[in-house]
Amino acid sequence: MDETVKPVRVPPQLSVYSDKHVTHLVQTLVSDLLIHQPDDPISFLIHQLQRISVDVPRVLLFGPPAVGKNTVAKRLSAELRAVHVTTDTLLLDQSEPSSQTEQVPAERLVLQRLKEIDCIHKGWVLVGFPQSRLQALSLQQLGVLPEHVVLLEAPDDVLLQRFQGRQVDPLTGDIYHHTFIRPVEDIITDRLEEGRGLSEEQRLAKLQLFRREVTGLSSTYQHVLKVINGDQPHADVYQQVLAFVQIRRRSRTPRILLLGPPGSGKSHQARLLSNKYKMVDVCCGRLLRSVGADGSAVAQQIQPYLENGRPVPDSLVLQVLQERLSQMDCSCRGWILHGFPSELQQAKNLQESQYQPNRVFFLDVTDEVCLERIGLRATDPISGQRTLL
Repeated sequence: MDETVKPVRVPPQLSVYSDKHVTHLVQTLVSDLLIHQPDDPISFLIHQLQRISVDVPRVLLFGPPAVGKNTVAKRLSAELRAVHVTTDTLLLDQSEPSSQTEQVPAERLVLQRLKEIDCIHKGWVLVGFPQSRLQALSLQQLGVLPEHVVLLEAPDDVLLQRFQGRQVDPLTGDIYHHTFIRPVEDIITDRLEEGRGLSEEQRLAKLQLFRREVTGLSSTYQHVLKVINGDQPHADVYQQVLAFVQIRRRSRTPRILLLGPPGSGKSHQARLLSNKYKMVDVCCGRLLRSVGADGSAVAQQIQPYLENGRPVPDSLVLQVLQERLSQMDCSCRGWILHGFPSELQQAKNLQESQYQPNRVFFLDVTDEVCLERIGLRATDPISGQRTLL
């Protein structure tokens, strides 16, 4: 075949390596270049490469007063081994007199703290700042770009109730509550002190201030924001926050695997996702039938199994899949695979190949619903698409 028209095959290991090591690193460096605009870009990039750690957490938590963000942030930073940063601790850590500290903009204090070596190498969990859209935009201009932003929300009546009954551990500074958060150990309970209370007017003023600013703050971080209901048990709130921040936000070529029993809707969901995100819809059964009819050497091996209604050997299925997934459209646009694997050994074989998915979804449907869908299912003999009667 003429080399100028020969189909291009992108080695699969290139995209895997790029997703793992290159894409996010390049995005981080380009962002730093655009933000800082150094006179000597090469020296700046070398300096950044020697300092940055791309896999450390950069988390921002915000929410109304008494929603529990400080408690969640402290536990989260311990779990992630990141630095817990609050505006209160920043002000306490300053060695200058308070009159001088107040002249330093809060965003500058935050920037100075996040540029310290422990935050660079361990990551950070920031809480208490920013408190307005203007402050958030100032942080962005200074290069403070959190990868995960969590907004804890709760009704005002719940928050006003939480203002009452606060307790503080004088040794650790941890905040507890008579009703909502109780210490696990009795020794902690014995040393708790009642928290300093605010008047009802002060509580309402703090809540109203937050409500005025929350829309602007949310819009600033809309692409990395998750809103979590804070009006539920603390353990549930924390687990939802932890699950969110453990998601690695990377701009990756999608390689999606849909799993589920027959009748769960894998083909339908794959078609919807393919149409919306322009990914390649790879249905294993349809692909095998197509290859089995093209007259190739592989087709001659597959056709007897298809004619007799027997399952095609996994080795042949993987060979056909690897040939399809290595094509340029799958390498550039990504793919969504369904119909394979259907058992554990097939999953292991796929994982050991060069075509591991980076997102896996399992469609969980009851047996009764699956059987009803299968009984009502009809297939278009031309397109192969399935519909319910």
